[in-house]
Amino acid sequence: MSSIRAARLRKFLLAPAALTSVAFVNMPAASAQQARDPLPPVEVTPAQSRKPAKPARSEGRPARRATAAARPAAVPAAQKPVVPTAPQTPLNTNVVAESASRLGLTVHETPATVEVISAETMREQGYRTVSEVAQGAVGVTSGDNPAEPSAFSMRGFTNSQINTLYNGIKIGPQNMTSRIMDTSNLEAVEFVKGPASLMSGEGAAGGAINLVTKQPHTGPIRNEADFSWDSLNSLRAHYGSGGSTNIQGLDYRIDISRSSLNGFADDTNTKTLDVSSQLNYRISDSLKIWGAIEYREDRGKAYWGAPLVPIAFSGAHATSGIVSGNYVSNYNGTNLGAITIDDRTFNTNYNVLDNRNVAQEVWLRGGFELKLAPDLTLKSQAYGYGAERDWFNNEVEAFNANSNLVDRERFYVAHSQRLVGNITDLTWDANIAGLDNRFVTTLAVSDLDFVRPGAANFPHDLVTLVDPARGYYGLLTMQQQTARIDNEALSFEDRLKLTRSFALVGGLRVEHIGLDRNSTDVNGLEKANFPFSKSWVPVTGRIGYTWDAVPGLTFFSQYATGADVSANNIFLLAPTQPLDLTTSRTYETGVKHLFWDNRAEWSFSAYDILRKNVYAAAGGMQLNIAGRQESKGVELAASVRPIESLRLWGNIAYVDARYADYNFVGGSFSGNTPPNVPRIVANAGASYRFFTPWPVELGIVGRHVGDRYNTDANVVTLNAYTVADVYAFVDIPKTVFNAVDQARLTFRVRNITDKRYAIWGDPFYPDQVLLGAPRTYEISAAFKW
Repeated sequence: MSSIRAARLRKFLLAPAALTSVAFVNMPAASAQQARDPLPPVEVTPAQSRKPAKPARSEGRPARRATAAARPAAVPAAQKPVVPTAPQTPLNTNVVAESASRLGLTVHETPATVEVISAETMREQGYRTVSEVAQGAVGVTSGDNPAEPSAFSMRGFTNSQINTLYNGIKIGPQNMTSRIMDTSNLEAVEFVKGPASLMSGEGAAGGAINLVTKQPHTGPIRNEADFSWDSLNSLRAHYGSGGSTNIQGLDYRIDISRSSLNGFADDTNTKTLDVSSQLNYRISDSLKIWGAIEYREDRGKAYWGAPLVPIAFSGAHATSGIVSGNYVSNYNGTNLGAITIDDRTFNTNYNVLDNRNVAQEVWLRGGFELKLAPDLTLKSQAYGYGAERDWFNNEVEAFNANSNLVDRERFYVAHSQRLVGNITDLTWDANIAGLDNRFVTTLAVSDLDFVRPGAANFPHDLVTLVDPARGYYGLLTMQQQTARIDNEALSFEDRLKLTRSFALVGGLRVEHIGLDRNSTDVNGLEKANFPFSKSWVPVTGRIGYTWDAVPGLTFFSQYATGADVSANNIFLLAPTQPLDLTTSRTYETGVKHLFWDNRAEWSFSAYDILRKNVYAAAGGMQLNIAGRQESKGVELAASVRPIESLRLWGNIAYVDARYADYNFVGGSFSGNTPPNVPRIVANAGASYRFFTPWPVELGIVGRHVGDRYNTDANVVTLNAYTVADVYAFVDIPKTVFNAVDQARLTFRVRNITDKRYAIWGDPFYPDQVLLGAPRTYEISAAFKW
């Protein structure tokens, strides 16, 4: 084993040198190539990663959280500033999304559905966390279940079927490694729809979401500061600064943000701290080096939801429009009959008094970009990531129809995760038989160690539904799991322009994933069938085209494939579970249109996704075979500025997602919809700006989410809901604050109708659902100078 590790380490260290040697050998040929209509130059910057996940009830616990050996999926590489060089378009399609392609293509030029939500949009729409950003994207829903914060649903897939990337780097399954994250330090959030394993490796059956931190820029130093307070006494503050230093070629960026977000339930709070910084040093016109460091932490007292309660028990306190259905408790087996959410539990916290959710993360990244020849560029980055996570909570809240009390059960788990890796790209712009061509080859390697101490006992008690005695966690005994994951990936991407308006875009990725797992009991003795090792060699890719029928109007189609672990996730696989990878594929076609002098833009896509060899959580507590998962749908987004002062925008997504061949002893879920997948999601908004001496803008944003289920059994429905936010801001002229170039005061009302609704359901804890926040008021101030 040690010789294998040494060989892999040598590969890791020699890979960039090998690519560099190949590049120098080909320099004369590359220099001779003359592109007739060259693609824009590829200029890159760094990448990054994040969060925790969930298990199935294996090794003595709801697998959900057994989380974390975040594995290093060989992933996207050094990443380029998302700030567009051209003016921002209504749907932001002139931005380069590195998580969608390493070819340096804009969203408009990519043969796939890609959405980029910029820092400007996050600020105007008041998106405080990544989960709120996702709720504004086309067809995306999210929930901050504390077992797996920042969980997403997209195109019929959820949680660890969607890769979450940090500056293009994956640290592990979403439901094991993601955390609540403030948006203040982010430049953009990128959404890549459909199977995307070409770019981010195993786990991207439903797509990928990339979080991009703010980058240095060349030019005068710019500073910004913003503050906010809301009616729940939540506070946020951020300071950022960046620009060129007195040292020729040296640019910097630093951001510091702090937030204390109070929940609507009693005694719930999340505090975050994020410090990110980066230096770019352009040594010459052909060589740039850079380095980045980031520290993040979040500390919370968590809300785990409201229990499902019999309507017959709640009586006059029963609510309608939040949940519906008939339910037999998954936890205690009692028949609740027709269920509801009791209005006396809207603000009730059933967690123990000494609960905690804590995470600390550190990133170190650095690399270089070297232009070997006019048409040949080498980029490389090395990265290191460390995380410590800790959950210490009462997590189960299950109403017991026999006692009319609420069953509670404790759970503890911690993660200690270490990840190192390197990603190296070689980009070649060429002219093949008079046709412009760009080719990128990428070598990515990583090594991840994950240690997971977890509970071996699960203290239980019963409390009243109303005004429960919260108590304390009690006795804790622990056992331990470990995982080590090695990953090596080689990928190729190419864009060939057959004509000035028609281009073929394709790519192929071959990766090796090696897993070593062990699990010991409370006495430190290895459990049955442990340790064990497993390896996979998935091959995934994409082929597609773009056709600019007329300037601004682009048609596209693609066929893409993905792969992910069929049961649970790669950090928690047990030797008795299915150890195969699923395969997924998508057919997609669509159109993107920018017109009316860049004042209007719309996009449409239709897709068909099939995922085979699926294992899913049946009723929340065990894994069952669901042979196939099928997802078909359409998405439409549009934005227009008919006059300078008026903006209108909206999007709608329809998806038909269902299981097939999902049979097990005692029943079948074939034809059922996966949890947390609504058929319809729609957003719409409008704003009007009054160009007075102190300009004022008024806006409204509405969101509709259709019915969803909280488990594969589809017996409890999270009812559809519609919410709306309104806002008004005033831009204060510089003459008022001479030292400040821009100042803005904003007043916002979230959920203006005070709608009560269920925002998310956890299939591993199906006896409870998370409620959405009630109406809140917020005031904020932002300054730039």
